[in-house]
Amino acid sequence: MTSGSMLQPALLELNDEEAVSRVLQGETGLFEIIMRRYNQRLFRVARAILRNDSEAEDVVQDAYVRAYQHLSQFAGKSTFSTWLTRIAIHEALARRRRSGRWEELEAVQKNQDNAPILKSSIPDPEAQTAQAQARQLLQAAIEALPDDYRTVVIMRDVEEMDVRETAASLEVSEASVKTRLHRAHAMLRRELYARAQGRVADLYPFLGARCDRMVKSVFERIRATPAGTADNK
Repeated sequence: MTSGSMLQPALLELNDEEAVSRVLQGETGLFEIIMRRYNQRLFRVARAILRNDSEAEDVVQDAYVRAYQHLSQFAGKSTFSTWLTRIAIHEALARRRRSGRWEELEAVQKNQDNAPILKSSIPDPEAQTAQAQARQLLQAAIEALPDDYRTVVIMRDVEEMDVRETAASLEVSEASVKTRLHRAHAMLRRELYARAQGRVADLYPFLGARCDRMVKSVFERIRATPAGTADNK
C-alpha cells in the first residue's frame, strides 16, 4: 500500500469485502483502501498487456471507475481482488484492441508450476551492481515475451498471484496458466542467454573488493611459511 493516505489506521485493516460493503452503504471515501491496496498489481498487469506506462495508468483509472460503478454487481463468486483484476485485464485488452495492437490470447495446455524468479536478500554494493544489471536484462527479456506469456509472468512471478487466481483473472484454465509460465521461463532463459552473448567472459568476476579480500586472506595464511616448503605428513 502506498503512503500518503488520510485514512485512520484501523480502517486500513478492513478486508476487501468489509470495505466494499461500507462503500456501498455510502462511505465512498473508503474506496481509497481498495485503490491503495491494488494500485501496483493493476498497473503491473495492465503494463504487461499494453507495454506502455501512460496507457497502463489510464487503464487502471478506468478499471477503478468501472469497478466503482458496478460495485453492487460483485457477487462474491470469486475473491474481490480477482474480480477487480479481471476488470483491469478487460480494460487493457479493450484498449489494445482499439489501438490496433490486439492479438487474441491463444489457449495452450500442459503442466508444471514454477517458483518466482529473481528474489534475493539485500546484497553488498558489488552484488547490487550485478543485480541491477541482471534486473535490466530480465525486464528486457520479459518485454520481449509474447503477450499471453508476459502477462502470466507478471501475474505469477512479479505479483506472486497463485495459479487459481491468475487463471480466474485471465478466464483460462489453471493448466493453461502453468503451461504458459513454464514456456515463458524457457523463453526467458533463451532470451537472457542470447542477450548475455558477448558478456560471457565477464561472468563470475573476481575483481575489486573480492579480489582484494582473497589476496589479503592468502597472505595472512602464508606469511609465516617460507616459499617452496611443504608440510609432508
